[in-house]
Amino acid sequence: MITILTPAYNRGHLLGKLYQSLVKQDFEDFEWVIVDDGSSDSTTNIVDKFIQDEKIIISYIKQSNGGKHRALNRGVIESNGELILIVDSDDSLPKNSLSVINRYYLEIKDNPLIGGVCGLMAHHDGTIIGKRNALSPMDISSIEMRYKYAFTGDVCEVFKAEVLRDFPFPEIENEKFCPEDLVLNRIAKKFKLLFINDVIYYRDYLDGGLTSKIVKIRMQSPIASMMCYAELLQNDIPYIYKLKAAINYWRFRFCYHGKGSFPKIRGIWNVASLIGWGMHIKDVYLLDK
Repeated sequence: MITILTPAYNRGHLLGKLYQSLVKQDFEDFEWVIVDDGSSDSTTNIVDKFIQDEKIIISYIKQSNGGKHRALNRGVIESNGELILIVDSDDSLPKNSLSVINRYYLEIKDNPLIGGVCGLMAHHDGTIIGKRNALSPMDISSIEMRYKYAFTGDVCEVFKAEVLRDFPFPEIENEKFCPEDLVLNRIAKKFKLLFINDVIYYRDYLDGGLTSKIVKIRMQSPIASMMCYAELLQNDIPYIYKLKAAINYWRFRFCYHGKGSFPKIRGIWNVASLIGWGMHIKDVYLLDK
């Protein structure tokens, strides 16, 4: 079984497109787990109608608002599938998405070094997102995709359920955001993915989503942001990317005014604090406009 995991927060009106794409799948052994992160809109009523249709298996979980990462952690725990595909509320899947994923999953199912399958994303008009510099199919980690093979744009990672259970998102008190790259990079140190040159996910970038306001969101969750960049510095990646990580670490370090512990970086990378301070001041200025 494959679990489609959707975190939802006040975007119930967008779920219909995803629901219709799931109903049309040519692969039937899947469930849709929706974790409602404290929505105050009509999400509950909309999902109830989907459930009443009895066309696909749906589990609906509602919890207090804590951020997308907490919703994902809850969904991973509640899922029944061997694979978990995270699909945002405003996205959808091609008709053959799950059958393609399952076909390749069977090839790596018993390989303990492969954590799942990775395919392409496209806009709903069919335009491929980003560029790839790798043969397909091939075993590759998320870190290698970005920093060795210079992938650009988003890809769709589908993980074995046990992998995501072993690598939950850190839940930091008073923070409602955790970068997905933090978990992807942790997974990449232990597992590769089977990369395939097939479109398995449709995505458009809509106003009001996390992507459209990511800087402000990172500023409001500085510890998780620092954690992501501090850990990236420890990976075997080109120095230019380490420099960027150090700058961004300090960019969000200046957002933290608490007295508790927080991730720290050492040595020469602290020189990046000067540039990070400049970026921080610019962020504050733009947000105040």
